[in-house]
Amino acid sequence: MYERADSRPLGPLWHVQGAHTFFAGPLSYNASHRHGAPVYLAGLYDRFRIRVGEGAWTACRTAMIPAGVAHELDVRGDPIAVLYLEPGSGGAHGLSPLVDGGQEAGGVLLGAGGEVRAFRDLHESRDGVREAGATLADVVRFSCGRARRSVDARIARAVTLLHDDPAMGAGALAAAVGLSSSRFQHLFTAQVGVPFRRYRAWLRMRRAIAAVTAGDSFTTAAHAAGFADQPHFAHDFRKTFGAPASGSLLGLRR
Repeated sequence: MYERADSRPLGPLWHVQGAHTFFAGPLSYNASHRHGAPVYLAGLYDRFRIRVGEGAWTACRTAMIPAGVAHELDVRGDPIAVLYLEPGSGGAHGLSPLVDGGQEAGGVLLGAGGEVRAFRDLHESRDGVREAGATLADVVRFSCGRARRSVDARIARAVTLLHDDPAMGAGALAAAVGLSSSRFQHLFTAQVGVPFRRYRAWLRMRRAIAAVTAGDSFTTAAHAAGFADQPHFAHDFRKTFGAPASGSLLGLRR
């Protein structure tokens, strides 16, 4: 088992920028939840346990979970890396090459190994917050270059437009990419893995997390991202991640 050279405690690390949402730090238990974007998980020092849907608990070192797939995590308080990749940059197909020796279970790719070192280095670095952007870009470039599929160009364009203008609705986005509203909704769900409204909710959560990591209070971040109030943000955070916001958004490194 790998041991850290520096055992001094480090706070949680978040990076929310462009196509990447990244967390590195200790987690305990995350109840069943579904994400609005695909996610890659890597146990930084040991395996973690995951349960997909109603299946059995399985121990693995890495995992790629497509958007919309229900799962539970038991990390036992150990550090874990969590990388979400927006669909316009490859989505689930772009993350799959990071898993080594993977076996599929309920649509999830579970690995005995895979990309760990780059994320562990970020977690251990006192400058990890500033280094995250370049490191994640390198990892994603490597992974997406080996992906076997890509996202439909029209949906990728719609996602980019939505990031630029979160107020755009499905009808406006459909027109902007040359699709009927019904065809856009169907193709969006097929390509992204979740319906348009759920993906918009994920983007709102990203904005709130980014505001907290920038130094805003939970209340200020909630209002800035469009939540009615802080309790609404707290409720949606637990629904999105299966754990309270206090477990990963307090004591942040900046």
